[in-house]
Amino acid sequence: MPVIKPYFTAVSSAPVATGGTVTTVITPDSTRFLAIIDAGMIGATDTTIAAASFVDDADAPVTALPELGTSDYFNVYINGTIQQASLSTVTTASLVLATTDLIAGVPVVLEIVSLAGVTSDMTTPPDISAPTITIIT
Repeated sequence: MPVIKPYFTAVSSAPVATGGTVTTVITPDSTRFLAIIDAGMIGATDTTIAAASFVDDADAPVTALPELGTSDYFNVYINGTIQQASLSTVTTASLVLATTDLIAGVPVVLEIVSLAGVTSDMTTPPDISAPTITIIT
C-alpha cells in the first residue's frame, strides 16, 4: 500500500523589532611613560628599555609597566614621532624596539590606552512582534 503524504503550503513573516534605546559609554584611560635612551639599552639586534628606566606623567619612577588587557593598546613615540605597532613589544618588564638605529639621549614615550571602561545600558527595551505563519490549504 502506498504512503500518502499530506502537502501543505505556508507563508510566514519574521519578527520585527522596533524602538528601544541603548546607551553605550566608553571611558578610555590613557597612561604615558617617558624614558631616555642610553647606550646600554641598544643591543645587537634590538633596543630594550627596562620598566625601571621609565617615569610616569607625575615624573615618578616606574617599577613595572601595566599589563595589557584584551581591550588595551599602546603607542610608541621615538623623538616625538609615532612608530609602527609591528616594531615594538611591551611587557610588564620592558619595552623592546625592533631597531638599533638609535642614539643615546633620544626620548621614548610609551602610551598605554585602556578601553576597559565600557558600559552599555538598555533604557527602553524594543518592541518585538510575534512571527506569523499562515497555512494555505
